[in-house]
Amino acid sequence: MTPRTDTARFTETIKHLSRLRQYRLTQPPISHTETDAALLRLRAWQSTRLAQTHADLLESHRYGPACRFFLDEIYAQRDFSQRDQDIEYLYAVMSSFLPEFLIKVVRKAIEMNDLTNELDWALSRTLAEKLGVTNEITPQIYAEAYRVCNNYAERAHQIHLIGEVGRLVDRGTRIPLVGVTLHLARRPARRAGWGELQIFLEKGYTAFKHMGRADEFLNTIQEREMAVLERIFDNHPDPFLIE
Repeated sequence: MTPRTDTARFTETIKHLSRLRQYRLTQPPISHTETDAALLRLRAWQSTRLAQTHADLLESHRYGPACRFFLDEIYAQRDFSQRDQDIEYLYAVMSSFLPEFLIKVVRKAIEMNDLTNELDWALSRTLAEKLGVTNEITPQIYAEAYRVCNNYAERAHQIHLIGEVGRLVDRGTRIPLVGVTLHLARRPARRAGWGELQIFLEKGYTAFKHMGRADEFLNTIQEREMAVLERIFDNHPDPFLIE
């Protein structure tokens, strides 16, 4: 793929994120405070569910740091808006300090983050507005909200992107000087306003470097999450109980 094509794809990702922000600003039914609370409640539930589904990976000495990275940096019960708000400035700064491979990692990470935000936003609104959830989320009501959203293809793509990002990071840990380059980029990254994304990259690199080859880890996560997705859309009474 040529640099020009890569740049065009990155620009389209930025435009898509901007459209998502505009969509959020035009939705009237839930107040800003209620929206934030609904989204944080959803992310808290998802983080707990993922920790249960992948408890063996989380407790593993080899895989634990990488599993914790996904839980803390993608599905955590916290606000990622700063990382999103600074994203427009990312490409210009990173192209001055990082090699093309790392720019590709960041671009894929942004794509995954963008899609995750969009899906979480739609799911939290469905839970609150269509299913009347104001407090506790149950596995059954969560699965029902998935089916109401009716975005199987997007969910499958989200799982695919997790594997893509993970394999890119895994490959990066075996490229000479990537770790040093990330460290050198820390200060300019913070000055440019995308320090959170820089932290995201460093944490991912460190966790995957510790793990070594990531194929088994990523395959396990993707297989389990696809099984959960299939069971949800098959109306299984307990879709999260995976052997």
